[in-house]
Amino acid sequence: MDRYIEVTLKKRGVSCIARLLDDLAPKTCEAVWNALPQENDAYHAKYASNEVYTLVPSFAPSEIGMENPTVTPITGDLLYFFFPPGAVNVPSLREAAFSTGLVDLAIFYGRDNLILSPNMGLVPGNRFGEITENLEEMVEACMSVWREGFAGERLAFSRVE
Repeated sequence: MDRYIEVTLKKRGVSCIARLLDDLAPKTCEAVWNALPQENDAYHAKYASNEVYTLVPSFAPSEIGMENPTVTPITGDLLYFFFPPGAVNVPSLREAAFSTGLVDLAIFYGRDNLILSPNMGLVPGNRFGEITENLEEMVEACMSVWREGFAGERLAFSRVE
C-alpha cells in the first residue's frame, strides 16, 4: 500500500502530495514517515539549482546511509541528506548541527540539477519521494522562492493519512 506525504510552502500557501518510494528507499521512507511532521525555515539552494529545502535535527535512530542515491534529481523529486555533526553550521540549529547532525529535506522543481558543494564535492541524496499531485503549482511557488526570496518562508512535511 502506497504512503503519501504533503509538502507545503506555508507563507505562499501552496501544497503538493508526494508518494513515498518505499520500494526503492525503504529505510529512508520509514525514518521520514516516523519523524513526521517536520517543519522549519525554507532555503533556496545556491549550487544545486532548482532546490528548496529545510534543515531539521537528525531524526533517524541510526544513520540510514546511501539508499536510492542521486546527484541529478529531476522535477518532483524529494531527497533526504544527512550531514554529520560539524558538517553544516546553521546558527538557529547550532546545538543539533554539532551534536546529532542535521537532515536536509529537499524538493526539486526543475531539471538539470547537480548537487555539488564547493567544500564537499558531489553530495548524493537519498531519493525517497516523488510528487504526484499539484506539481505545477508547487513548481511556480518554488520559482517564487528563487525570484522573491525565502525570508519568512517555512517548508513543512506531513503525513497524508
